[in-house]
Amino acid sequence: MKKLVLFLTLLFANLVNAQPPNYDDLRILYADGTYEKLVKSADKYCNNDKTKGDPNAHLWLAKGLYKISITGSQDEAFKNAYKDAIGAVGKCIKLDKSGSVQAENAEFFDEFRNSMVEIISNELANPKKASSWVLKYYKISPNSIGAKYLEGACKYMDADKGGANTAWKDADAKLSKVTDFESWSQAEKDLLRMGVMMTADCFVKGRQVEKAKTLLGKVAQWFEGNEEFKAKYDEIVN
Repeated sequence: MKKLVLFLTLLFANLVNAQPPNYDDLRILYADGTYEKLVKSADKYCNNDKTKGDPNAHLWLAKGLYKISITGSQDEAFKNAYKDAIGAVGKCIKLDKSGSVQAENAEFFDEFRNSMVEIISNELANPKKASSWVLKYYKISPNSIGAKYLEGACKYMDADKGGANTAWKDADAKLSKVTDFESWSQAEKDLLRMGVMMTADCFVKGRQVEKAKTLLGKVAQWFEGNEEFKAKYDEIVN
């Protein structure tokens, strides 16, 4: 009997130790707005053998870094806080096999994706810079169709027609399989609209107007209420 009790005690202890922590310490630091301390504490979890595979550890690291990128810091260690946040978000998503962490923190993930899309949009006049941000976006959304169209457009504008056509071919193949557009995040919808519009412009410049019309027609029903898209559609199609 004593052996059985000892066995059950050890088994229970092992089960408790095997469970990831609830990160209450990180929640408190986040609520208090002490983001630098939050990042340092979360980083320890992310490098601890017992918790480095837990997506929640990387989530808190990402949240802290993102907040620092907004509020600013005098500490040189955080000069690349936003880019580091991208890496942390990407790691969290990769480890979140069930998608439960993303579902529970949908507001944060949506906000972060939207912030990246805004940066990409602001850099579109410079193909090289825009392309570098598109490549970073793949870290948090590796199968983004809109990003793939944008990648192609940026390559085209940077005189890489071969790379552009490869990206566009991939994007076209993925677009043909879309059946759930309405469930997409706003960031993904915006990227697709931007990517298709820029790609259509590239087709027109390359004297492939019919291809531009066809591409715009494929997504027209999704963006009929968007004035910017409507103007581009009327310019090229009508």
